[in-house]
Amino acid sequence: MSFATGIGLFIVWAAVVAISDCRARRISNSIIVAGLAAAFGCALFGCGPFGISLLQAGIGALVGLFSLLPFFAFGLMGAADVKVFAVLGAWCGMHALLGLWMAASLAAGIHALWLLIVTRTRLAGLGQNGRATFELAGRASTPYAACLSVAATLWLVLRATGRGL
Repeated sequence: MSFATGIGLFIVWAAVVAISDCRARRISNSIIVAGLAAAFGCALFGCGPFGISLLQAGIGALVGLFSLLPFFAFGLMGAADVKVFAVLGAWCGMHALLGLWMAASLAAGIHALWLLIVTRTRLAGLGQNGRATFELAGRASTPYAACLSVAATLWLVLRATGRGL
């Protein structure tokens, strides 16, 4: 496998995650497993786009999983979001997770503001009816996994052009 193959695999996986999350607010476990297998395969053969070792991929996956698990436990985040973050840890390594989380959270905040405007939701009415805070066209809340995968893809592009972290 070549470095270009690793980049291609990551971009395709991230795009599938983003499209699935935006369209259905659901990411199948087969997409998660495929991303995890590709991340570990690229780390094993040294062709990963983020240049991490197999050990770093394993640590990144565990840190990604356990760092967002409390948000899932308290009902603030979906299971797919947590699993995507774990896969991103396997692709990018533990050192990238905080930056990816911050960039995705900023994007999710902008999306939430956009939803407030589009749905004409008053701030005083948020969370009072016991349903999802935001809903647009039958889709509840923000596609956070899409925000995560787009943030990671942008980071990869910045790294490839010499402007990355």
